[in-house]
Amino acid sequence: MPDIHHLIQIQAKPETMFPLIATPGGLSKWWAEDVFDETSTECSLGFFNRGTIYRLSRQSGALVQKVVWKCESGKEWQGTTITFEVAPSAAGSSLRFAHAGWQAETDYFTSCNTTWGELMFRLMAVAQSQNVGPLFRKSGIGY
Repeated sequence: MPDIHHLIQIQAKPETMFPLIATPGGLSKWWAEDVFDETSTECSLGFFNRGTIYRLSRQSGALVQKVVWKCESGKEWQGTTITFEVAPSAAGSSLRFAHAGWQAETDYFTSCNTTWGELMFRLMAVAQSQNVGPLFRKSGIGY
């Protein structure tokens, strides 16, 4: 099974990173504006006026170091896991990201890999107090 991996250095402490990667409200600041059915451990993210919806359930994340979200819906996403591992570094934090468990390396997988790369920089900007907002707005992509 193919997996997506990214590593990025962020000038923010792990404690700053944690709410951005571990809570639905945090995800809405850099990933998707349209977060609904929100609890502390479950949410749905809507894309393109809810033409695409990904339901996520947080499997772990009680510690600042690692957060795992399980994808419960979505084209090719269902059954995959999204993992964020944060470690202190000289710059602030080292973030290791994985979107794992894909069934095949399709064109959609490749497109998602590119998008996750952009999202890592969006997450970095928000963690470093830049008000860039989420990449995905309710009606489309926001730059």
